[in-house]
Amino acid sequence: MTEERTDGKPADGTESHDPDFPPAFLSFMRQGWRDTTLPVGPRPEVPNYAKRRAALSAAFPGETLVIPTGGEKIRANDTEFRFRPGSDFAYLTGDHEPDSVLVLRPNGSGHDATLYMRPRSSRQTDEFFRSRHGELWLGRRHTLAEKSSELGLPTADLTELETALAGLAPARTRMLRGFDARVDAAVQPYDGPRDEDQPARDRELAIAIAELKLVKEEWEIAQLQDAIDATVRGFEDVARVLPADLGVSERLLEGIFALRARHDGNDVGYGSIVGAGEHATILHWVHNHGVTRPGELLLMDMGVENRHLYTADVTRVLPVDGRFTTLQRQVYDIVYASQQAGIEFIKPGVAFKDVHLTCMRVLAEGLADLGLLPVSVDEAMDESSTVYRRWTLHGFGHMLGIDVHDCTNARKENYRDGTLGEGYVLTVEPGLYFQPEDELVPEELRGLGIRIEDDVLVTTEGAVNLSAGLPRRADEVETWLAEQREAGPRLPG
Repeated sequence: MTEERTDGKPADGTESHDPDFPPAFLSFMRQGWRDTTLPVGPRPEVPNYAKRRAALSAAFPGETLVIPTGGEKIRANDTEFRFRPGSDFAYLTGDHEPDSVLVLRPNGSGHDATLYMRPRSSRQTDEFFRSRHGELWLGRRHTLAEKSSELGLPTADLTELETALAGLAPARTRMLRGFDARVDAAVQPYDGPRDEDQPARDRELAIAIAELKLVKEEWEIAQLQDAIDATVRGFEDVARVLPADLGVSERLLEGIFALRARHDGNDVGYGSIVGAGEHATILHWVHNHGVTRPGELLLMDMGVENRHLYTADVTRVLPVDGRFTTLQRQVYDIVYASQQAGIEFIKPGVAFKDVHLTCMRVLAEGLADLGLLPVSVDEAMDESSTVYRRWTLHGFGHMLGIDVHDCTNARKENYRDGTLGEGYVLTVEPGLYFQPEDELVPEELRGLGIRIEDDVLVTTEGAVNLSAGLPRRADEVETWLAEQREAGPRLPG
């Protein structure tokens, strides 16, 4: 596909500050290179990707489907963020390289899939050493044949994509827009009746992929367990360097966990929340520039994204000096009871909303016991009131998978307003947060934030806590923290 950049950078992967090489150097660089091959074969998970593509194909017979992964994003000037493939694209292909595009073309009985990708640099041009896409900059890329063998997919050079997309009938084409501006421009919107316009058609494709993701197959569950197990090790790493008697930076703890995430997985699944003291009351505290203090609590919401991009999402609250105070434990036990009630309620066929209400009622009852509710529990739980949510703004949880907030494009009737099914994986994460400036709570509660979050699998028997490797009960947390401190720091391995 024709290279086009919208950020002002040269399309050929060079930079304005690159040197002007003399002809003698260019000639010297073009000779004396041995050809190599990568020892690749089909990945064991290839049948899973093929099965997903087949299911998507069956949902849109006779239509061309275009799924781009997206490209690298500028971080600052001429530096870029580490690339992470588009989740839907990775879910359907297993490919992790930037700029690739999956095209499914109807063939009468289904679809033919082609992966358009940037193949390895040819030594016939100067790209391999001059372009930032070149192999002397980024390392060896797959040939088309190597990638096809690895993923079980026919492949084609990315430069051929423009021709492949030209002339597609908009009324018979759907694509995921917003990932690749070049592809968006190449596939023209359908100028048809309002109820058949291209945005609506494209949304239906995104919905279909999201709803395929709701049920996790056995291989996906294993990937989630892998990510969660690495997350458990990351929490242990942090606990082992957390002093009981002096303060350390939230960013130190964030960095310790990030080391585990990069060593055991691909990266962190989302920006780690490390909230010491009153920072725990800020739901998405990612600045992490505070300091722990003995006597206060430390809330950590962190997850490893594994090498197949499945992510964990776990939250624990630790008493920095090793012991909860009486008041801290009282609030902690309310949150624990709420989470436990939600986990015990989960099974196939129960309504997502009812899991939420189960958790929230326990929180409301706890708030009443603390003397904070201005009305009865039943009045607080009424949809016309919900005043208890002043101290717990978020819901009980969300789907989890190849995205930390998985399946977000699913229809409400199949997710938020739907029922749970066997093979769903979701978080259960109730919390209570008393803001430092909240004058409706006693002073001793202000600045106290507690959330407990686990990742659970829905089975025929009920919920299986995949993150049970980290204790949840207050006394067990205290014992676990002491054990980690006794074991001492360790390097990932």
